Amino acid sequence: MNNKSLVHFLQVLSLVLFFVVGTQDSVEGRLISTISKKPHPNDAAAYARWNVVSFSDGLPNEGSGVPYFYLTTLDPTARNALRDKRSSLAISEYPLGTCGERDPENPACAKITLTGKLVLVDVSTKEAEFAEHALFTKHPEMMDWPEDHNFQIFKLEIEDIFLINWFGGRKPLTVDQYLHTKMNKFAFILSKFI
Repeated sequence: MNNKSLVHFLQVLSLVLFFVVGTQDSVEGRLISTISKKPHPNDAAAYARWNVVSFSDGLPNEGSGVPYFYLTTLDPTARNALRDKRSSLAISEYPLGTCGERDPENPACAKITLTGKLVLVDVSTKEAEFAEHALFTKHPEMMDWPEDHNFQIFKLEIEDIFLINWFGGRKPLTVDQYLHTKMNKFAFILSKFI
Protein backbone atom coordinates (compact mmCIF):
# COMPACT_ATOMS: atom_id res chain seq x y z
CA MET A 1 0.00 0.00 0.00
CA ASN A 2 1.27 3.53 -0.75
CA ASN A 3 0.56 6.94 0.77
CA LYS A 4 -2.39 7.66 -1.53
CA SER A 5 -6.05 7.08 -0.82
CA LEU A 6 -7.23 3.71 -2.11
CA VAL A 7 -10.63 2.82 -3.43
CA HIS A 8 -11.61 -0.84 -3.08
CA PHE A 9 -14.56 -2.30 -4.87
CA LEU A 10 -16.33 -5.55 -4.05
CA GLN A 11 -18.90 -7.10 -6.33
CA VAL A 12 -21.75 -8.79 -4.44
CA LEU A 13 -24.97 -9.69 -6.24
CA SER A 14 -24.89 -7.23 -9.09
CA LEU A 15 -22.52 -4.73 -7.48
CA VAL A 16 -21.63 -3.62 -3.98
CA LEU A 17 -19.13 -0.84 -3.42
CA PHE A 18 -17.02 -0.52 -0.31
CA PHE A 19 -14.68 2.45 -0.01
CA VAL A 20 -11.71 2.18 2.28
CA VAL A 21 -9.14 4.88 2.92
CA GLY A 22 -5.70 3.59 3.87
CA THR A 23 -2.11 4.67 4.04
CA GLN A 24 1.17 3.08 4.99
CA ASP A 25 2.42 6.13 6.90
CA SER A 26 0.22 8.32 9.05
CA VAL A 27 -1.30 11.42 7.49
CA GLU A 28 -1.64 14.29 9.95
CA GLY A 29 -4.58 16.67 9.80
CA ARG A 30 -6.56 15.11 6.97
CA LEU A 31 -9.98 16.75 6.68
CA ILE A 32 -12.48 13.92 6.76
CA SER A 33 -15.71 15.55 7.79
CA THR A 34 -17.15 19.02 8.11
CA ILE A 35 -19.31 18.09 11.07
CA SER A 36 -18.21 19.18 14.54
CA LYS A 37 -19.57 16.09 16.30
CA LYS A 38 -21.57 12.96 15.68
CA PRO A 39 -25.25 13.72 15.20
CA HIS A 40 -27.65 12.22 17.73
CA PRO A 41 -28.61 8.63 16.79
CA ASN A 42 -32.29 9.66 16.63
CA ASP A 43 -31.55 12.12 13.80
CA ALA A 44 -31.25 9.43 11.13
CA ALA A 45 -31.01 11.78 8.14
CA ALA A 46 -28.19 13.89 9.61
CA TYR A 47 -26.41 10.76 10.80
CA ALA A 48 -26.63 9.15 7.38
CA ARG A 49 -25.26 12.23 5.62
CA TRP A 50 -22.53 12.70 8.26
CA ASN A 51 -21.35 9.12 7.69
CA VAL A 52 -20.92 9.55 3.94
CA VAL A 53 -17.41 10.98 3.55
CA SER A 54 -15.15 8.46 1.79
CA PHE A 55 -15.92 9.73 -1.72
CA SER A 56 -17.25 13.04 -2.97
CA ASP A 57 -20.80 14.29 -2.68
CA GLY A 58 -19.79 17.92 -3.07
CA LEU A 59 -17.42 20.55 -1.75
CA PRO A 60 -16.78 20.81 2.00
CA ASN A 61 -19.90 22.18 3.73
CA GLU A 62 -21.80 21.92 0.44
CA GLY A 63 -22.35 18.19 0.05
CA SER A 64 -25.45 17.10 -1.83
CA GLY A 65 -25.58 13.58 -0.39
CA VAL A 66 -25.37 12.13 -3.92
CA PRO A 67 -22.17 10.07 -4.17
CA TYR A 68 -19.99 10.72 -7.22
CA PHE A 69 -17.19 8.42 -8.39
CA TYR A 70 -14.35 8.71 -10.89
CA LEU A 71 -14.17 5.28 -12.51
CA THR A 72 -12.49 3.58 -15.42
CA THR A 73 -13.89 0.68 -17.42
CA LEU A 74 -10.54 -1.03 -16.82
CA ASP A 75 -12.13 -1.74 -13.42
CA PRO A 76 -15.04 -4.22 -13.47
CA THR A 77 -17.08 -1.84 -11.29
CA ALA A 78 -17.64 0.61 -14.13
CA ARG A 79 -17.88 -2.11 -16.79
CA ASN A 80 -20.55 -3.94 -14.82
CA ALA A 81 -22.44 -0.71 -14.06
CA LEU A 82 -22.72 0.04 -17.77
CA ARG A 83 -24.46 -3.34 -18.24
CA ASP A 84 -26.43 -3.56 -14.97
CA LYS A 85 -26.84 -0.34 -13.03
CA ARG A 86 -28.12 -1.92 -9.77
CA SER A 87 -25.59 -0.94 -7.09
CA SER A 88 -25.07 -0.46 -3.38
CA LEU A 89 -22.56 1.65 -1.50
CA ALA A 90 -21.81 0.40 2.02
CA ILE A 91 -19.93 2.64 4.43
CA SER A 92 -18.88 2.12 8.04
CA GLU A 93 -18.24 4.84 10.60
CA TYR A 94 -15.31 2.84 11.98
CA PRO A 95 -12.58 4.23 9.65
CA LEU A 96 -13.43 7.74 10.84
CA GLY A 97 -12.10 6.86 14.28
CA THR A 98 -15.26 8.05 16.03
CA CYS A 99 -16.40 4.65 17.34
CA GLY A 100 -14.02 4.84 20.29
CA GLU A 101 -13.27 1.42 21.73
CA ARG A 102 -16.37 -0.08 20.13
CA ASP A 103 -16.09 -3.01 17.77
CA PRO A 104 -16.92 -2.08 14.14
CA GLU A 105 -19.93 -4.42 14.33
CA ASN A 106 -21.37 -2.70 17.43
CA PRO A 107 -24.66 -1.03 16.40
CA ALA A 108 -23.45 2.26 17.93
CA CYS A 109 -20.69 2.28 15.28
CA ALA A 110 -22.84 3.31 12.31
CA LYS A 111 -23.17 1.47 9.04
CA ILE A 112 -25.06 2.77 6.03
CA THR A 113 -25.93 1.19 2.71
CA LEU A 114 -27.16 3.39 -0.13
CA THR A 115 -28.85 1.30 -2.82
CA GLY A 116 -29.80 2.45 -6.30
CA LYS A 117 -28.38 2.76 -9.79
CA LEU A 118 -24.76 3.57 -10.65
CA VAL A 119 -25.06 5.77 -13.74
CA LEU A 120 -22.66 7.62 -16.00
CA VAL A 121 -22.93 11.41 -15.67
CA ASP A 122 -23.33 13.23 -19.01
CA VAL A 123 -20.09 15.22 -19.47
CA SER A 124 -21.91 18.11 -21.16
CA THR A 125 -24.01 18.95 -18.07
CA LYS A 126 -23.61 21.33 -15.14
CA GLU A 127 -23.84 18.27 -12.90
CA ALA A 128 -20.67 16.88 -14.52
CA GLU A 129 -18.87 20.17 -13.81
CA PHE A 130 -20.09 20.07 -10.20
CA ALA A 131 -19.10 16.41 -9.76
CA GLU A 132 -15.65 16.85 -11.30
CA HIS A 133 -14.95 19.90 -9.13
CA ALA A 134 -16.19 18.05 -6.05
CA LEU A 135 -14.13 14.93 -6.81
CA PHE A 136 -10.95 16.83 -7.65
CA THR A 137 -11.31 19.07 -4.58
CA LYS A 138 -11.55 16.10 -2.22
CA HIS A 139 -9.18 13.87 -4.20
CA PRO A 140 -6.68 16.16 -6.00
CA GLU A 141 -4.56 13.28 -7.26
CA MET A 142 -7.44 12.25 -9.54
CA MET A 143 -6.53 15.15 -11.85
CA ASP A 144 -3.27 13.36 -12.66
CA TRP A 145 -4.67 9.89 -13.24
CA PRO A 146 -3.74 8.52 -16.69
CA GLU A 147 -5.83 9.94 -19.53
CA ASP A 148 -5.54 6.68 -21.49
CA HIS A 149 -7.48 4.95 -18.70
CA ASN A 150 -10.59 6.92 -19.74
CA PHE A 151 -11.87 7.78 -16.27
CA GLN A 152 -15.47 8.91 -16.25
CA ILE A 153 -17.79 10.37 -13.63
CA PHE A 154 -20.51 8.12 -12.26
CA LYS A 155 -23.08 8.78 -9.58
CA LEU A 156 -25.27 6.63 -7.43
CA GLU A 157 -28.94 7.48 -7.96
CA ILE A 158 -30.15 6.54 -4.50
CA GLU A 159 -33.38 4.55 -4.25
CA ASP A 160 -33.14 3.10 -0.73
CA ILE A 161 -31.17 3.69 2.46
CA PHE A 162 -30.33 1.20 5.20
CA LEU A 163 -28.84 2.82 8.32
CA ILE A 164 -27.91 1.30 11.66
CA ASN A 165 -26.45 3.83 14.09
CA TRP A 166 -27.73 2.63 17.46
CA PHE A 167 -29.40 -0.33 19.10
CA GLY A 168 -32.93 -1.19 18.01
CA GLY A 169 -32.45 -2.03 14.36
CA ARG A 170 -32.67 -0.12 11.11
CA LYS A 171 -33.51 3.59 11.23
CA PRO A 172 -36.45 4.58 9.05
CA LEU A 173 -35.08 7.04 6.52
CA THR A 174 -36.41 8.09 3.12
CA VAL A 175 -34.22 9.27 0.25
CA ASP A 176 -35.93 12.66 0.46
CA GLN A 177 -35.09 12.99 4.17
CA TYR A 178 -31.49 12.00 3.46
CA LEU A 179 -31.02 14.43 0.57
CA HIS A 180 -32.70 17.39 2.28
CA THR A 181 -31.42 17.21 5.85
CA LYS A 182 -29.73 20.26 7.36
CA MET A 183 -26.06 19.61 8.09
CA ASN A 184 -23.91 21.26 10.75
CA LYS A 185 -21.26 23.53 9.23
CA PHE A 186 -18.10 25.48 10.09
CA ALA A 187 -16.31 22.75 12.02
CA PHE A 188 -14.30 19.71 11.09
CA ILE A 189 -12.81 16.54 12.45
CA LEU A 190 -9.10 15.90 11.97
CA SER A 191 -7.99 12.33 11.95
CA LYS A 192 -4.83 10.32 11.70
CA PHE A 193 -4.91 7.26 9.44
CA ILE A 194 -2.36 4.58 10.17
